[in-house]
Amino acid sequence: MLHTVNKSPFDSQSLKTCLGLARSGSDILLIEDGVYGALVGTAHAAMLDQALKEVSIYALGPDLKARGLPEDRLIRGIKVVGFDGFVELASANDKVQSWL
Repeated sequence: MLHTVNKSPFDSQSLKTCLGLARSGSDILLIEDGVYGALVGTAHAAMLDQALKEVSIYALGPDLKARGLPEDRLIRGIKVVGFDGFVELASANDKVQSWL
């Protein structure tokens, strides 16, 4: 399953809830303000580090760029994808769950 998270973890519990319910092997794509969850050194970094042992986590590159967030500030293991990567993830998974 592909999970998309579009809310900042500083404003919403969506990312935490998603990580708690996502099954091993799932893909999680951080989009819009959700990309703030991918940053190293935040209160949420340890939670994402742990999740990366079970799931694949991606951040949407155009949303990082729109917020002035350089890729070198991301937690190791989080992959950056473009819109084409978003489409590939959606196509590769039989279901998409949006965490709003």
